[in-house]
Amino acid sequence: MSYISSRLSVVKPSASMAASQAAKALRAKGVDVIDLGLGEPDFPTPPHIIEAAFAAARSGDTLYTAAAGTPAVRQAIAEKFRRENGLDYTADDIVVANGAKQIIFNALMATLENGDEAILPAPYFVSYPEMVKLLGGTPVIVECPETSGFRLTPEVLERAITPRTKWLFLNMPGNPSGAVYSEADLKALGALLARHPQVLVLSDEIYEHILFDGREFVSFGKACPELKDRSLIVNGVSKAYAMTGWRVGYAAGPAPLVKAMSTIQSQSVTSVCSIAQAATVAALEGPQGEVSRFRQAFEARRNLVVDGIRQINGLTLSPPEGAFYAYIGCASLIGRKTPKGDVLENDAAVATYLLNEGRVASVPGVAYGLSPYFRISTATSEEVLFEAIRRIKAAVAEVE
Repeated sequence: MSYISSRLSVVKPSASMAASQAAKALRAKGVDVIDLGLGEPDFPTPPHIIEAAFAAARSGDTLYTAAAGTPAVRQAIAEKFRRENGLDYTADDIVVANGAKQIIFNALMATLENGDEAILPAPYFVSYPEMVKLLGGTPVIVECPETSGFRLTPEVLERAITPRTKWLFLNMPGNPSGAVYSEADLKALGALLARHPQVLVLSDEIYEHILFDGREFVSFGKACPELKDRSLIVNGVSKAYAMTGWRVGYAAGPAPLVKAMSTIQSQSVTSVCSIAQAATVAALEGPQGEVSRFRQAFEARRNLVVDGIRQINGLTLSPPEGAFYAYIGCASLIGRKTPKGDVLENDAAVATYLLNEGRVASVPGVAYGLSPYFRISTATSEEVLFEAIRRIKAAVAEVE
């Protein structure tokens, strides 16, 4: 007897979680492994946010909330969109969920019919295609090579759109590539999308505050206001405020879609933790100095990794423009042999070799839809990153 539904058979576990679990398994055996598989800030949540959570708990703010979120948190989010992104949304246009991933899941559950297509520019976040498949949709993978800055172009997009296209996913800065779209880039995509009114746009902007080299973030909603009635702007507090474990994501979009997502939430998790929502209000309305400090640290770490990889023969790295990952090219290693005589047939084999011999956990590019690369998280200390680069360099030097 099978307990598993047929739709789950096409869904793979998270590759980044799998890489981290493999590192933990080796550590449990006493092996010294550096885990660069998962991407989450290593900084503590700012104290004023934690104090707001304590205050909420002590005051009795411990009950169910509205499915879409408390009025206070939705108003704080609406004000954030106005203040930082130039977007005009009311609290009624906002929905809060247990992380940006649940926001995306709810949006797809609310909209996808069997066979509907979602265009995913690759490299993409590992969960995008799996969520699409789980909810009956068809992922349409369009490769965005390094030569185009890992960015989607109108020409590539136009070839991918069909009458079954329901969603286009954008992620900026991108995970894993760190690619950032300029306002001109987004306007060019918007001009094409204007000719295809059946296509909804999901703009995942969770890394918006982690930009490098003086870049300024432009939301898709700001660049393409004419598409507001079919755009869902996704964000959250996990990355910018070092709040991954608080599990608060949010989105703004067309009222019918937001209402449908709220209905789904009311019949699944009911609502987000009331205390976490109070902490989110404090994050969005309180001092923002820590956000700037985090960004500066992430940029310094990016620079360290870029400089280190440049010194390794056989690896390449275009400097990430944002986020906290390095998507490292390993094409010249494919087909070569490890000291044990194993052939590195693909980037999955490279990642396995780096884990077992280099003692560094990474995620292979195949998980992101574009090979041959592997991703490491740079959201850890400079000391750890320096040692990780040293280990990677030593392991690559052993490949024949």
